[in-house]
Amino acid sequence: MRSSHNSARCRLATLAGVDIRAVLAATELLSGLGDDALDDLAAEAHLVGLSRGDLLFAEGDVADALYVVCSGRVAIARRSGDGHSSVVALMEEEDVFGEMPLLDGGGRSAEARALEPSEVLAVPYGPVRRALEARPEALWMVVSLLARRLRTTNEALADSMFLDVTGRTAKRLLELAGDADDFVLPVTQEELAGIVGASRERVNKAIATFVRLGWLAQEERRYRVLDRGKLAQRAT
Repeated sequence: MRSSHNSARCRLATLAGVDIRAVLAATELLSGLGDDALDDLAAEAHLVGLSRGDLLFAEGDVADALYVVCSGRVAIARRSGDGHSSVVALMEEEDVFGEMPLLDGGGRSAEARALEPSEVLAVPYGPVRRALEARPEALWMVVSLLARRLRTTNEALADSMFLDVTGRTAKRLLELAGDADDFVLPVTQEELAGIVGASRERVNKAIATFVRLGWLAQEERRYRVLDRGKLAQRAT
């Protein structure tokens, strides 16, 4: 088995300008561990810099750390036997990922790849386990995180069952746009297809339909939401 750090095409970044303790304290998973534990975690954590497309870890890799996003976006994806990738989650600033092997001792259940230049904190499992053992009530934070993961998985499963490709495309575009009407798609068409869970051709066809109907304007990776209500209706 490869270790997560051996398999990652990444570089160690400097700590200049990054308050590691503040980053850890801002996460829901780690914020309740107490000052001493946060100091210990900050002392053992290190910053990892990723270029677009860099693989942080692959499915099946030996796991020894969880990660916190400082900047950028990281896609969590599963690959099928024929090599197609399906994005199961997008991790953004302050998001924690890679916690599952901390609990069950298994390998990585998915791959993590940077969608843009990103910085993540690598926090070794050892001090996290010690902190949780010293403060068992903090395990409720882990339960809360896993419950959110399960809700997200349930929603994605429901989308795949009850929404067609056009509906899922509308929903994912609105999620990526957030509150903004004008936005730059942070992923490629292939990556968007992986998020939607369909072929790139079918996703492009859905987008072309939205443009033709006057719900969306597109210029390369720049989008403008022209009729949010219609897109939201199509996404349900």
